[in-house]
Amino acid sequence: MFYERFVQLCRQKGVSTSKAAIDAGLSKSTVTKWKKDPGTKPSGNVIDKLCRYFGISVSELLGYGEEEEGSSRPRPTQEDIKFALFGGSGEITDAMYDEVLSFAAFVRQREERKAKKE
Repeated sequence: MFYERFVQLCRQKGVSTSKAAIDAGLSKSTVTKWKKDPGTKPSGNVIDKLCRYFGISVSELLGYGEEEEGSSRPRPTQEDIKFALFGGSGEITDAMYDEVLSFAAFVRQREERKAKKE
């Protein structure tokens, strides 16, 4: 679940979960919420903050597409993703890219909530 992934990222960075939360601009209670409710995932705004803090993509933060051992399929770069999202037209700023990632996270969470209600 997300909390486990967050703990893993904190260990890799060499910081406590509390320090990571504070440094990323989050409250300690946010981390406590993830720990107490393993099914909880962060909102798009929180995802953006954590991605910036850890210097990783949304997929990496959420643990999506983790490479299985022995997999020879290369992971797309941030530039590959930007090209796919924006069709290679013009200069894509980090803010534009982050906004698209936030919206994608919002849509994914909305669909998960819908699925739980059904």
